[in-house]
Amino acid sequence: MKSVLVRFQEYAPKASGAEKGIVKFLLESPELVAGCSIQQLAGKTFSSPSTIIRLCHKTGFEGYKEFHKSLLYELAVRKEAGKEFQEELCKDDGLESIVNKVTYKNIVALENTKKLADSEVLEKCVDLLVECRHICFFGIGASLLVAKDAYLKFLRIDKSCFLNDDWHAQLLQAKNMKKKDAALIISYSGMTGEILQCAKTVKESGAPIIAITRFEDSALRRMADYNLCVSAPEYVFRSGAMTSRISQLNMIDILYTAYINRQYDKSVEQLKKTHIKKEILMDFGKEGGNDGR
Repeated sequence: MKSVLVRFQEYAPKASGAEKGIVKFLLESPELVAGCSIQQLAGKTFSSPSTIIRLCHKTGFEGYKEFHKSLLYELAVRKEAGKEFQEELCKDDGLESIVNKVTYKNIVALENTKKLADSEVLEKCVDLLVECRHICFFGIGASLLVAKDAYLKFLRIDKSCFLNDDWHAQLLQAKNMKKKDAALIISYSGMTGEILQCAKTVKESGAPIIAITRFEDSALRRMADYNLCVSAPEYVFRSGAMTSRISQLNMIDILYTAYINRQYDKSVEQLKKTHIKKEILMDFGKEGGNDGR
């Protein structure tokens, strides 16, 4: 089934004057649009049925009927994905069902994480990251992948930061921290033994801790100076961190973007400096006898 909201959001910058009102109304109030006939929608958006039909065609729908059916389906799936007892993945699921279930689980995780976001805490975390001498990242397993993403982001804008893949090296890193440093510890459960040992060691050093973890009470939450809570409606079998990883990456993106915004001119200049041009790498591959494919 075609996604109405995504298609209209992508189309919005290209919308004509008459179309802008329809697109804006749909994106802001999709549930209201779902209950409208084409005549009713035209009245609410001060447009005409013919304009709405042309807009449907431009966004890949055969007409208002297909558009309306797709919107109803999309809203129903989103609503189902938000229920506490969401239908689990099962053996008989087809590929389309898997795409829908996994995608909307991630959507719900991001939407719920947004609701948990505390602007005051985020502001203090950004203050700390700007002012600290070094940022030391900690994470085990899937959370280590998130920590690596954060490390590469801050490294690119020349913020002094450290991350070790090996847990023993992370523990040594914690032992070497000073009060002017900051620890960013990533653990969805907040109960991973190795991470808690690192957190305890950081606490003993006097350095502040920012934790990216779940909302529920945990040992990590109690040790952290600042908690950035994430949501993760995981599947029961949870063969690997899925929605929790997406939520954690989203929180890293928020911190990173806010950090850049705080030091905008300096950060933008550094981003230009550290940009690696892809064509240079392609030319290098050709010189070595490789066509780059």
